[in-house]
Amino acid sequence: HAASHHDAFDLAVDAVRPDDPASFVYTSGTTGPAKGCIHLHRNWTAVTRSVLEVPDLVPAGDRVILFLPLAHIFARLLQFAAAVGDLTLYYAESIPKVADNIVEVRPHLLPTVPRVLEKIHAAVQANLAAATGPRGRLAAWALGVGRRVSSLRRTGRPIPLSLQAQHALADRLVFAKIKARLGGEVRYVICGGAPLAKEIIEFFHAVDILVLEGYALTESTMATTINRPHRYRLGTVGPALPYWELRLAADGEIECRGPGVFAGYHGDPEATAATMRDGGWLATGDVGTLDADGFLSITDRKKDLIVTAGGKNVAPQNIENLLKARPGVSQAVVVGDRRPFLTALVTLDREELERVAPGAGPGDAATRAIVQGYVDDLNRELSGHEQIRRFAILPQDFSQETGELTPTLKVKRRLIAERHGDEIERLYSTDGARPHEGVGTAR
Repeated sequence: HAASHHDAFDLAVDAVRPDDPASFVYTSGTTGPAKGCIHLHRNWTAVTRSVLEVPDLVPAGDRVILFLPLAHIFARLLQFAAAVGDLTLYYAESIPKVADNIVEVRPHLLPTVPRVLEKIHAAVQANLAAATGPRGRLAAWALGVGRRVSSLRRTGRPIPLSLQAQHALADRLVFAKIKARLGGEVRYVICGGAPLAKEIIEFFHAVDILVLEGYALTESTMATTINRPHRYRLGTVGPALPYWELRLAADGEIECRGPGVFAGYHGDPEATAATMRDGGWLATGDVGTLDADGFLSITDRKKDLIVTAGGKNVAPQNIENLLKARPGVSQAVVVGDRRPFLTALVTLDREELERVAPGAGPGDAATRAIVQGYVDDLNRELSGHEQIRRFAILPQDFSQETGELTPTLKVKRRLIAERHGDEIERLYSTDGARPHEGVGTAR
């Protein structure tokens, strides 16, 4: 066809208008049925341009490895950015081979989701904790040096020459081995899709790996905010990208406006109308804060906020992320809406648990004691109404195969609450274990 129709490609391109639909991308469905977001050609060209205009974010010639689901909005934007921005894009062979593929590719930029970083963090922490004698002292010294350098970098203060020398030595002896897991040439990691515990971001920064958190929705055609390589605040999702505006509604809901705002939900005008505000503002469904310099912090999904029987508002994701950062804990789902106190469903990572407590299993006393200690430590960091009073350890982890996780590894709260309703009710039953005052207790 091309041989006899030399102008076929040009004619096809010329037939496309900026306001024509380019794709339908479905939401993850964590808070209800998935909805098809209509993205126009002008949405995609605008957000791609916006990302590429951020200095040093995605320099031409960078190697990028992609293992996210290709139907996901994050992966789709990366593919467009690679084509327009002259990046070399590699596709992982499969999820089990991602770790090997990363080492092969040696990416400069690693786009990922929080769960992957949580697992890397847990594995590295377990290895460091297992180091004894001279190796243990070396690891502790290197982390101390890394944390001092991290603190200075975050506040823009100069690093003394003596500390620079120590950091170079720590990098060669300790940090380089950790960075080798990511290929050894990563300048920074871009993470999105869900909140990541600040202590995990700080840990990576201390070992000389910069994690840049960003924020976006399928409805905003992905790109909305991101921390910059030379302008970042750990624990935030950064300032708005070029051509975007942010504001907070009276109840704290984040609203955004920009050229990536979608054309609506396919076949669902009522849901579209409920999402859009006057003046082209998009209601995100997320609650957060904006600081004086425009850095956005995400508190939680608006629909996920828990209101206890005592009228206290609780953002569960922060509590869950802190608990998931503990070795051996895979997932945590906090429950407590219209209840007298908070409880949690906990799942375990068998490999991590084996390193923490060899031979321990989900139902034995040793494992319950470990999780009990984690919960007690966590409760000491939290306000009274945020503390976990009881928890249950589930026999199996959540997974995509069982439908409890989205393709980007976010938990489906509603589905989990339905499937484990009996377990939740037992946590609140009067014949359950009596909770200690202000601390969690195993049943």
